[in-house]
Amino acid sequence: MENSKPTGDIKKWSDLVNFISLKFGDGNTLDLQAILFLIGVHELGKGYQEFSKEEKINLLHIAICKLLSRYGYYKYVGKDKDGWPHWKTNTNKPPLKSGEETILIKESSIAYFKESGIVF
Repeated sequence: MENSKPTGDIKKWSDLVNFISLKFGDGNTLDLQAILFLIGVHELGKGYQEFSKEEKINLLHIAICKLLSRYGYYKYVGKDKDGWPHWKTNTNKPPLKSGEETILIKESSIAYFKESGIVF
């Protein structure tokens, strides 16, 4: 994988999960899907609201695209008339295996929150 060196830094991921769980988890530890949801809501830019099941799935997709765009797997193409961001898959990149994708998503999540000024 060019431009990426998966380290699977467990400590940084654990710190991020603990920080976000304290802020949003109501006493529960949040999982990767919950963190992706928060990133998706942030990227949508409309604040938290009630979302349909389909919209929640779309929010997860937005987050995954945003995070994997760091490694060249997706390219942002713009927002639709309703303000939802859209991404294009880079077909020149080889498909990721499940474990590789999870590592890249976690690493990129750490960078995403740091770049947003979140100290954890």
